[in-house]
Amino acid sequence: MAKVLYEKDGRIARITLNRPDVMNAIDMDIPHELAACVARANVDDGVHVVVLGGNGPAFCAGYDLTAYAETEGNNPGVQEMPWDPMKDYAFMKQNTDLFMSLWRSYRPVIAKVHGHAVAGGSDIALCSDMIVMSEDAHIGYMPVRVWGCPTTAMWVYRLGAERAKRMLLTGDKIDGREAERIGLVHKAVPADQLNAEVERLAERMAGIPVNQLMMQKLMINQAIESMGLYQTQMIATLFDGITRHSPEGMNFKKRAEDVSWKQAVRERDQGTFDWTANRPINAPL
Repeated sequence: MAKVLYEKDGRIARITLNRPDVMNAIDMDIPHELAACVARANVDDGVHVVVLGGNGPAFCAGYDLTAYAETEGNNPGVQEMPWDPMKDYAFMKQNTDLFMSLWRSYRPVIAKVHGHAVAGGSDIALCSDMIVMSEDAHIGYMPVRVWGCPTTAMWVYRLGAERAKRMLLTGDKIDGREAERIGLVHKAVPADQLNAEVERLAERMAGIPVNQLMMQKLMINQAIESMGLYQTQMIATLFDGITRHSPEGMNFKKRAEDVSWKQAVRERDQGTFDWTANRPINAPL
């Protein structure tokens, strides 16, 4: 079964992340299938707008930590020491570029976020042109606490320096109401109104000629890209590799192997584990 679904509905292309049993966690296939669906929409003259969503209880819960963190040994995201930063960069930059197919899409993309859009899932959402969230959904990049740096770097371009630092120096999650208040997303609505709100917005865009939509999006994106987006993503992707291969990052990987990734993430997000000392905070020496 495809891990990303594609459907054309009149002038709207619907792209849906489809690993509902793991909250659409990102594996090796999802970035490629996502980009392929975006490419399919872009070669169809009948498609004016793309709606991106997720099956099941969440939009996307980030990278699949069962595969990348909990499973013992090396994987494409964690190398043996000494590690090769350029090998890691090539792997992660490819994923970043595949997520950025949403940004580069000639058709505007509306992300419909329910449940969670966290960690790598927030990267996907923030590469879209507009985000509509349910008020009770959550967005954030918790791996900034250990084992991650958002490779798409979209936080600063959407929020500005002060609010981006508030998010990325805490690793906090915020709900849809707060995300709308600080300007991270276009709009937050009650969960039972999410589909209708997204449909209204998509139908409004669908009535505009494709070339008009394309020109406006290219013009706005060019302003962001002129601010150094590519260079920022390059350093963010390098830093992401460092976070996973630093002493703290390797301690997180070992902790996930030993006690499960869910427990390691709980300790990370609650701030109860000293990843440098590799022991619970305030534990006896």
